[in-house]
Amino acid sequence: MTDKRFVSVFRSSKKSNTYLYVRRGQVWADLPDNLRDIFGTPVHAMDLVMTPERKLARATGQQVLDAIEDKDFYLQMAEESEMHVVDFRKKPEQRQP
Repeated sequence: MTDKRFVSVFRSSKKSNTYLYVRRGQVWADLPDNLRDIFGTPVHAMDLVMTPERKLARATGQQVLDAIEDKDFYLQMAEESEMHVVDFRKKPEQRQP
C-alpha cells in the first residue's frame, strides 16, 4: 500500500452524518449493492489526500486507507448519542441533564 492516496468523500442522501470515503475516480456501480441501497444517492463533499497520519473526527487516516485497500470504501456513520433521546412523558424539571 502507498503512504498516501487521493480520496473522494461523499455525503449520504438518506442518512444524516453518514459519509463514504473511496478512491478518487471509484465507479459507484462497482461498490456493493446493499451499501448503495442504504447510502442513497452520493453527494460529493470533498476530495483530499489521505495519509496514514491524517486525523479525522472518528478515524485515523490509516484506518481509512486500510478499509479502502481491503473493501474499496470506508463508511463513516453518525455516532449514537443518548443526548438526542428525550422522554417527553416527564416534565422538563424531571429529565436527566
